[in-house]
This record gives sequence, structure tokens and C-alpha cells, in this order.
Amino acid sequence: MTTAAQPTRQYAVGSLVHARGREWVVLPDSTPDLLVLRPLGGADDDIAGVLPGIETVVPATFAPPTSSDLGDQQAAGLLRTALRIGFRSGAGPFRSLASIAVDPRPYQLVPLLMALRQDTVRLLIADDVGIGKTVEAGLIAAELLAQGDARGLVVLCSPALAEQWRAELYGKFGVDARLVLPSTIGRLERETPYGQSVFRPDGAYVVSTDFIKSPRHREDFLRHCPDLVIVDEAHSCVSDTTVGASARSSQQRYALLRALADRTDRHLLLVTATPHSGKEEPFRRLIGLLDDRLAAVPLDTDAGRRLLAEFFVQRRRADIREDFQDGAHFPSSRDTAETAYTLHRDYKKLLDEVLSYARETVRAADGALQQRQRWWSTLALLRTLSSSPAAAVQSLNTRAGVEEADTPAEADRTGERTVSDPADSETPESADAVPGTRLPKATGATATGTEADAEEKARLVAMAEAAKKLYGPTRDAKLKKLITTVSDLLDQGYRPIVFCRYIATADYVADHLKKILNKKGTEHPVAIASVTGELSPDQRVTRIAELCGTDEEGNPAPERRVLVATDCLSEGVNLQESFDAVVHYDLAWNPTRHEQREGRVDRFGQRTDVVKALTLYGADNPVDGIVLNVLLRKHERIRRVTGISVPVPQESESAMQAVFEGLILRGERSPYEQEGLFAQEEVAEQLEIAWQSSADREKRHRSRYAQHTIKKDEVAAEVDEVRAALGTGEEVRDFTRRALGALRGMPAATKQGGFTAHTDALPQGLRDTVSHALGPRHPRPVVFHDAPSTPRGEAALIRTDPVVAAVARFVLDAALDDAGKVPEWQRPARRCGVVRTTAVERNTTLLLVRHRFQLNLPARDGSVREQLAEDARVVAYRGRPDAPEWLPEDEAVALLDARATQNTDPKFATEHVAEILAALPAIMPELRYQSAELGRTLEASHRRVRTASRARLAGLKVVPQGDPDILGVYHYRPAPTFPQGVGA
Repeated sequence: MTTAAQPTRQYAVGSLVHARGREWVVLPDSTPDLLVLRPLGGADDDIAGVLPGIETVVPATFAPPTSSDLGDQQAAGLLRTALRIGFRSGAGPFRSLASIAVDPRPYQLVPLLMALRQDTVRLLIADDVGIGKTVEAGLIAAELLAQGDARGLVVLCSPALAEQWRAELYGKFGVDARLVLPSTIGRLERETPYGQSVFRPDGAYVVSTDFIKSPRHREDFLRHCPDLVIVDEAHSCVSDTTVGASARSSQQRYALLRALADRTDRHLLLVTATPHSGKEEPFRRLIGLLDDRLAAVPLDTDAGRRLLAEFFVQRRRADIREDFQDGAHFPSSRDTAETAYTLHRDYKKLLDEVLSYARETVRAADGALQQRQRWWSTLALLRTLSSSPAAAVQSLNTRAGVEEADTPAEADRTGERTVSDPADSETPESADAVPGTRLPKATGATATGTEADAEEKARLVAMAEAAKKLYGPTRDAKLKKLITTVSDLLDQGYRPIVFCRYIATADYVADHLKKILNKKGTEHPVAIASVTGELSPDQRVTRIAELCGTDEEGNPAPERRVLVATDCLSEGVNLQESFDAVVHYDLAWNPTRHEQREGRVDRFGQRTDVVKALTLYGADNPVDGIVLNVLLRKHERIRRVTGISVPVPQESESAMQAVFEGLILRGERSPYEQEGLFAQEEVAEQLEIAWQSSADREKRHRSRYAQHTIKKDEVAAEVDEVRAALGTGEEVRDFTRRALGALRGMPAATKQGGFTAHTDALPQGLRDTVSHALGPRHPRPVVFHDAPSTPRGEAALIRTDPVVAAVARFVLDAALDDAGKVPEWQRPARRCGVVRTTAVERNTTLLLVRHRFQLNLPARDGSVREQLAEDARVVAYRGRPDAPEWLPEDEAVALLDARATQNTDPKFATEHVAEILAALPAIMPELRYQSAELGRTLEASHRRVRTASRARLAGLKVVPQGDPDILGVYHYRPAPTFPQGVGA
């Protein structure tokens, strides 16, 4: 038997229909033959497709409240907040704001506005370390996904930062991304149907760049990659590395990005705080990924700079400081200082011996290749001895990396990569190994040569033994100075990170700090841990969490704590919540590395107003003197004068080499020394001139690349209005605590802010949802944090947190269900109420109203895209429904805080509410008018934002859909006041 198909009809986006025994809202992408529906008050997870030709679908209207559904004075506020928390399709001009858990600062909207101007988004976001590049990229991604301009998302990053990116995307932007790493690919492939790719164009992924660049995975990734790609630390993909495995790795990264960029309709966001290493070629390759014209356009012309400014945004701290004058967590200043020490006589004696050995060894080289090999091996020894005796011992027992070089040029490239800190080197997360000193014996050696080799070996062994005797603060004045410095910082209430160049030094420092700061009888013990490149990214995160997080019994982390780390933590990792000072135990041979280290604590989210950065150096150590005078002090002077941090010019490497060669090779010239090798003063002067010129140029062009012409404050006002309509943070916290209290969750405040709640007594449905969201082994009671990022198994008091959303959904569903279906105690919000209060002088009625709109938004391809939007408003009037006196919006909202000062007879309340409900049709024309006015206001807001971003306006329209829904009716009656005092 067949059933005749029903005649199909067109339903507008946002209209209500009845099907399958319930009411639904019609969503975009619906057709007469297939309706895409979401349950009224439901979530996106409940979206379903319905075939009107087979199933019965009829127009529906929203049922008004009933007079028997009476609640107390809190009912209106709970219902309103539950409704607002549930919105995922806000009506404002930024479509993503309803689904993200971050309040962007005005300057963070600038990259978003730049993105809205482009048909295909191509941006290089190069803001200073610590001012929120991740948030800026996330805002763009969330908006593109919300508007339908992007279907999926992939983030390419270092494996060390993958988990952090995943947590940021989920916690702040509601994007649940899958991790694609060597450790997860096996499971992902097992979960994927045979013959299909792990990647889907509409999926969300965080992917290790180094893993996916390999030939085995690259082609499959390129075929199925989503249409929105974010590349973190993008500078590492265009490094000017031309030797060995690093060269192949860098070339593979760039080839991957080039292939992604070649698809002209793919959105590409490049994120880095160091876009320009001082070398022009890598920078050109980087910006050439955004637009082919940028690879060759002259950037010293106004036309070239205008073109680059369309794709490039770079703000320094001075550019955005005004955005943090409202008490937001951002340091007001960075207190920097140099701390000198004088080498112990035994340490100085060994350093002099190493310098003599270096001078003799390099001069005695047999040919240019051997000279360069010996040069770099002895420089490695000098640098490791300047770091720590432990690093020197390891270097003296390790083969030199330059021994495999076949030419002097190759030896220089290998030496620069392993011994120096070149500005365009690869990410430092694995570059903290000690460089070796030992070189192989000369081939074809004579008896005399063999004797010389044995003598040299004995000399190296003697130096290693001498270095071992320097361990500890007695002979290691640098370590002694660090202990004093760290103790002073701890006594001042600071929590420092000590940055070291080598793994051996970090372990050495951490061991001695533990022994001395926690010796027997210490009144205030200090928690100390070290994190180096020997640990995997996951192990690093665990080690930091053990130092800074609560213990197994829930006790907070010790306030007196020190983290010792190598530069594996100098990029990407956020440490501002747990630390607020940096000590440079070892001088980096690149000022940018110091900026990156200090940026771990001097960044958005830091609660300490003034962070500290201290630099240790040996006053009589010539190696430290060269680094300080040639690089670090010049960089700091330029930064203080110009207000910007300028990368070291390309000439820095030759200048440093010239000065070091002057130190090592004073005296008679070797026949193999290059022309002009000793003109160190002239080279250093040329470096300073080039550096100052670069700084002047940066300062001139700063305002163009800072995008000051974009009116961020006007747009920020639009954002604030949208966020206010969705519920403030305080409103969400208050709602969650009150709702869980009413639902027998027994909330209790915690010392760290937030509260805990028990789940065992919650209604079964809510209890199951919470358990599913947190995992079956989540901590009990459940911990709710004020901060947006929380440990796994705990909840954040933000509207997008799955537990908060589940509570709001339960409260709303219970209020909208028939009263007899749900036990009374499980319905903390009610749709009606009568309150006697001194907050009003005349009878006043408050209505909770939901409006639905169809948004017609111009798309980048010239079409007009339909989207659904919802908005909840509180309106109120004095007097009778047939002659209402409407209150201003702020007075209506204030009634939500009114408290009952006298009881109301239930029978009277029921009868009175019934009269008001019967008269609702009389005020519906006014509510329709308010809906139309709200639509016009929203359309004007969309136009202002699109005008500011120069986006398309043709076809933009906001159309109310159907009559507004009246969710709640609450009547306030004046309570009599009684005279006080003697004559009462």
C-alpha cells in the first residue's frame, strides 16, 4: 500500500512547524522537499532532516504560558539566562560571538575586519609575543565557519603546541578538533572506514607540521585538506637553512605550504611573532604565500607597502597598551636589569686555558676546511664553558657536528646552526643539545702527527677534569649569583623561570637549586622542576602541571616555585598564569630569543602588574662581553628609543664571527684566514648602522602595518552590544550556581574562585549529560572554574562550556514542558509569577520575549546566504494590557533583580496571571512593532560593521519571522510600606 505524498510548501527560515510530536524551527538549507529542523529550544546536536512528502509537517505557533505555572522571584532571571546561554545563532553582525568563550579586546578585532574585506582570506598576523595572536586567528576562523565561508579548519603547528592549540580551539571557540600526530595517527586510521582519508573537508584538525610534511602523508592531506588553514610559527617553514637534515625539513615544510597556498580559494592565516629574521629572502617566501605579487614587489615604495598592508598586520605593545587601561590582566611594564658576577679564579684559569687552546688549534690548522672545523669546535667549547661546567664536560666528550663537513662553507653553515643562535634557525624546541668539541684524528698522520693528536687528547681530558672540579657555587660564581637572584625574587613574591641554553646546564642548575633552596631546616621550601628538549611535548606539559597544578588531594600549587628550562619553552607555550619573572642564565646569541623567553610571562593574562627580566653575565668573561656589547645592549637601546623590537640585521652573523675571531686569533695572521677577518670594530660599526637604519624604517612604516586606520573602537562597541545580549560572565556564573543549588547539586565556594557541585543527586537526565561531557571518571564533586581554560574533567563558568550548556538546556526544557511531566523540584525556572515588592509603585508586568529573524547576508562569491538568528529581550509595561505604559529597556531589566517583600496568595496569583494571559493578544501588535524595530537596529549594526571592513552590502537584510514568542509573564505589584520608628 502506498501513501499519497503531501503537497509541499515553502517554509521561511526561522518559522515554526510541528512534526514528530514536537515543535521545530526551520533552518537554512531547507527546501520544499527536505526541511532541516532544530527542536524549539534545542541544540545543534538535535538537528534533523524531515521529508514533508512522507511525514506530516504543519505550521505551528509557540504555546503561551499557563496561569498555574507559578514561580518565585528568581524564576524570570533563571529562564532568561537559560534561554540566552542556549543561543548559538545570535543576531548581531559577528555570527560567531554566540558560540565563543572569549571577550576580544578592541585591537584583536582588527585582523578580523581585515579578513572580512577579502574574498579569500590571506593574512600574516605578526603581533608581538604575548598579545594574543592565537585569539586573533581563532576569531577569524570562528567567524568564517559561522558565516559558512569556510567548511572546515586545520591548524599546522609544532607537536609541542598541538595539545595547547586543541585546548584553545575547544575552550575558547567551541571547535572540537582532532589531533593528528605520530602518536594518534594509528588510532585515527583504525577509526576511519577502509579506503577513506583521515581528513574530511568539513572536519577540524590540529596537525603536526613535521609529521604531515612527509611524503607518506602529504598527498592525502593536500587532497582532503579543509578550506581554512592556520599555520602557527610560520617563520619556521621558510627558514634559510641550507645544510643537512634541517635543510630537507625546512624545504619540505615550505613545499607543503606552497602547495596549500596554490589553491586560490583556500583561506590561509600565517601566525608568527618573528616574520622577519633580518634576512630578506625568507621573508619574501613567507609573504609570497599570501599573494604571488608580494614575492617581488619593491617594499621600499609606497605602492609596495600599501599592497603588503592588505595582508599584513603587526602591532607592538605600545600600539595596544591603551586597550588594557580597564584593569584587564596585562602587565603595565617589564622591569629589566643586568646582573654581573666575577669568575672564580679557577674558572677564569680554565677559560684562559680554553682560549689559548682555541688560538693554537685554529692557527695550526692544515687547510681552510680544517681551520673552519677547528674554529667552530673551539667556539662550541667556549660557549659551553660560559654556560656551565656541566655543559663543558659534555662538550669535551662529544664529537663535533662540523666533522662531517666537506667544504669550509658547509662547516660554517653547520657551525652556525649548532653553535650560534641564527635568527632564521628552526624552532628551538629541540636545539638545546650540547655541541661537541672533539674532532677526528687527521688522516694519513705521521708519527709526529700521531704524537700531537695524543697530546691534544690529553689536553682535552685535562680540561674536562678541571671543569668537573668547578661544579657547585663555591667555584661557579655564576651559579652562586643565580641562587642569590632567585632567592631575592622569591622573597619579593615572584615566581621565576630560569632559561638555560643547554640541557646539561638546565639539569645542573635545577639540581643545585633543589639542594640549596631546600636544604634541611628550610622554613619556606621551594618547588623546583626542569623542562628540556629531552622530554616529549606531552611530558613537558605534565612536568609543568605537576609543578603548578593542584596535587592529588586537591591542595593548591606552592607559591614559591621555580621552573628551569631550555629554549624548548621559549616559543608558543603560555606560562603567564604560573610565573611572572624570567632569569636569562645563559645569554642567547640572538636578541629575539630573549624577547621570546620574556614573552612567556609578559603577555595577556598575566596578573602581576610589573614582570621582571634579569640577565646574568660574567663581568670578566670576554664571550659574554662580546654578546652583550655587539647584540643585546644595542637591541635593548634601539627598543627603548623607538619603542619597537627590531630583528637583528643579516650582517649580525658576520659581525659576531669577526669579533669572536678577533678574540680567539689575536696575533699573527694565518695564511688561511679570510680577507679582512680582523676588522671587527669596522664590522660591528656597520652592523649598528644597518640595525639603526632598519629600526628607523620600521618606525616609519609601523602605523601602516599596525592598521591604525581601522576604526576598532566603533566595531568594539558593536561586539559589546552583541555580547551583552548573550549574557555576561557574571550572569552565567550566578545562573549556574543558583540552578545547581535548586537541582540539589549543593554548590560550595572554593578558595581559588568558582565553586564545586555534587552530581549524584541531580536529575537523572542532567546527571548523565554531565557525566558524558566530563568523562566517566571525572572528579567528584565537579569543579567549576572562573577561568575559561580548565583541567580535563572539570568545568568552566562560561556559556559555551558543555556542562553549563547542559544545565541551561535542562532548566529551559523543564520550564517549557508541561508542569505535570516533571517533578516540581526539577523545575527551578517557571514561566509565570506574581511578586509583591517595594521595587515598583504601580502594577507592572514583565514579559520575556524571543524574536526570530532571517538574515540575508551577502557572501564572498556574490550570492546571498540565508541564516537564522534569535534574540531574547525583556520588556515591561505599567498599568493594564489594554492601555500599557512601556518602560525603557534598562528599567525592565532591573526588575529581574527585584525581590519579594511580601507573600502573595497562590489563588490570587493564579487568577491575576490568567487575566493577563487572556489580554496578551491586545499587546501583540506592539511586540510585532518592537520585533521590526529590533530587526532594523540589527540590520544597521550589520551595515556599520560591513562598512568598516569594506565588505559587501548588496542584499543585506534582517527580516522578523512570525510573531515573537512569549516565554514568560511576571507581574509585579507594589507591596505596602509600613512607617518605622516611635510613631509607627
